[in-house]
Amino acid sequence: MTSDPLSTAARRTCEGKAVTRPRSRRGGGRPTIADVARKAGVGAITVSRALREPGRVSEDLRRQIQAAVDELGYVPDPNARALASARAEVFGVLVPSLTNNVFAEVVRGIYDSLSDSPFRIQLGNTHYSGLEEERLLQVFAPQRPAALIVAGIDQTPLSRKLLETADCPVVQVMETGSDPVDMLVGFSHFDGGRTATEHLIEAGYRRIGFIGARMDPRSQRRLAGYRAAMEAAGLFDRRLVTTTPLLSSVTLGRELLRDALAKMPSLDGVFCNNDDIALGVLFECHRAAIAVPNTIGIIGFNDLDMMQAAFPSVTSVRTHRYEIGRRAVEMALAAIAGRRPQQRVVDLGFELIRRESTAR
Repeated sequence: MTSDPLSTAARRTCEGKAVTRPRSRRGGGRPTIADVARKAGVGAITVSRALREPGRVSEDLRRQIQAAVDELGYVPDPNARALASARAEVFGVLVPSLTNNVFAEVVRGIYDSLSDSPFRIQLGNTHYSGLEEERLLQVFAPQRPAALIVAGIDQTPLSRKLLETADCPVVQVMETGSDPVDMLVGFSHFDGGRTATEHLIEAGYRRIGFIGARMDPRSQRRLAGYRAAMEAAGLFDRRLVTTTPLLSSVTLGRELLRDALAKMPSLDGVFCNNDDIALGVLFECHRAAIAVPNTIGIIGFNDLDMMQAAFPSVTSVRTHRYEIGRRAVEMALAAIAGRRPQQRVVDLGFELIRRESTAR
């Protein structure tokens, strides 16, 4: 029988130094939660609780576990955590545009509200397309997100079904209505359009046009509010309405005012479906030497910063977009914690900000 080329003693020492064989670890050497538990001298469940809900363990124990985490370089595996809880720590957020300042403010409110939480955000851009919203929901829903925040109430039947069966809190934003999927926070676009038009009527304007681009469902409701106010005052004329499905822009606003004046040369007021169009209308009035507000009054919608900075400053309907994002997160977190809000529909309203463009 051949002998071991290294005796037991030789294996233990080599040139007077101890030979240490690294302990194998599942996962190719990446520290696990079990390693943290051994290092801290506690159970793995305690470590998990301390990392997920630090308020449920003592301060001394948190420090003890954090020291072990730091020493080992442990990084929680979000995929493993999701598998363990059967729920991803993700808020799915669907908006129609990531470049539109209106929705950018909503998203900022969502991000700021989740910045100190364990939840991450997965953004989806529907590009104002019902089919794209369906596709994104088919991607998001199977991942079992902690919550879904979705812009609007005009989902296709399939999108509505996907939201109803998502098995998580759902908050629709930027609207109000009587039949939310789950929860809803926003304002009435119809009331906003009506209020804007009534302001122009009260200021003495009579041949008031509506100018709108893209004309998604929210803009359609603003148009309906405009028409209701004009009909109530006996002033409505179809020739006063100028719309296009083209993407909204300041340049397009200039072109649409020219079209509106071609149809109704006596136009003396304009309600625009957003501030980009309103600013374009203002620029075209400057180019054509049309006095604002004496000859034409202008009012926009959403009240972006440029409305106050314009000359003359432009009246607009202010919407509380950042607060809508913040409130949507607040409602979703309450539902996740088992404290589902009693008020499922929250109307944050709007403000009519009167400025020089309607001060006749």
